[in-house]
Amino acid sequence: GPGGGRRDRGIDQGRFAYKGELMMGLTASYGTMTNDDTDFMVVLDNIRLNGTIATVKPFVGYFFRDNRCVGVRFGYQHMKGELGNVDLDLGAGNDISMSLGGMALSSDSYSAAFFYRSYVGLDPKGRFGLFAELEASFSTGTSRFSYKSGDEPKNNNSNNIQAKLAFNPGVAVYIFPNVCGTLSFGLGGIQYSHVTQKNDAGEKIWSRDASKMRFRLNLADINIGMTIHLWDKKKR
Repeated sequence: GPGGGRRDRGIDQGRFAYKGELMMGLTASYGTMTNDDTDFMVVLDNIRLNGTIATVKPFVGYFFRDNRCVGVRFGYQHMKGELGNVDLDLGAGNDISMSLGGMALSSDSYSAAFFYRSYVGLDPKGRFGLFAELEASFSTGTSRFSYKSGDEPKNNNSNNIQAKLAFNPGVAVYIFPNVCGTLSFGLGGIQYSHVTQKNDAGEKIWSRDASKMRFRLNLADINIGMTIHLWDKKKR
């Protein structure tokens, strides 16, 4: 029965999940926005940000070997923040340099990713595990940047595309025989962004590409998750 599905985990030290298992889950994160998160607003370097990021990501994975899993993940991210007053320089080509106030930023993006995850069990019963995950993702979204120039409210919208190769380690614990709680950390990676900025009338103002490689913990990318492991009970 369901209660005995993992009775034999102690036979193989280090085993956390078995070949043939299917896992389905959901991770969520909620954090404070940092400059790292506003890559699409390339023009807004070195400013104070006060805002939040919320992300939800459902996923499904298949264990093609013990402890080795491949899968797909989808995501939705919402970002909302206020920015401190700033002197903005859009470059000589745009001939725009101004002091802005009342600035706000909101963004919605959707992502799809492939991931490979490798687990190791930490205890004889296979209840506690660590995992390392490599993720290749593609995201697209829109952001809205509103501000006041003098007393006149203005809006700029941008379309953002991003491709990323990221490293996400984490810990997993079986809280029921086939249900895991997880905590994972985004440690950065290699990413490429393309931004197209438009004005109120929908006319393209500029587009820009940015690529970077950065490995460090992003506090807005700490994900809490729940995973259900499904397996063929006849094999047990």
